[in-house]
Amino acid sequence: MDIKFKKLHEDAKSPTYATNDDAGMDFCALEDTTLEPMERKLIRTGIAMEIPRGHVGLIWDKSGVSYKKGQIKTSGVLDSGYRGEINIVMINITDKSFIFHKGDKVAQMIIQEKITANLIEVDELSDSERGEGGFGSTGK
Repeated sequence: MDIKFKKLHEDAKSPTYATNDDAGMDFCALEDTTLEPMERKLIRTGIAMEIPRGHVGLIWDKSGVSYKKGQIKTSGVLDSGYRGEINIVMINITDKSFIFHKGDKVAQMIIQEKITANLIEVDELSDSERGEGGFGSTGK
């Protein structure tokens, strides 16, 4: 599959797959951005993409960034019709300031086929083994 992308800024780093077997392509910070403890900010990438129709780009954490550095992404669905800059919403879940330096890997995107559901309003839903149990209802 070919995916067109555009650098919106001369300092933007092209998205890349670290290895041929990686599912996600890495996106990097366009500029230095400081996040204070529990602060949420957009991290600019300087990249726009043309995700093929019938597909979606899903933004996921980089495991090293989230586990080792305490920086997690908070959203990340890119529809095929979007042509603007890909910005990644990150939150610093540590008690120390953190800096994403220009060029640092921030998050990764996985391209997947999109299914559009046919939504049908009903008065009742069918029974299931789980039923209405949620939030830990299936075990400890």
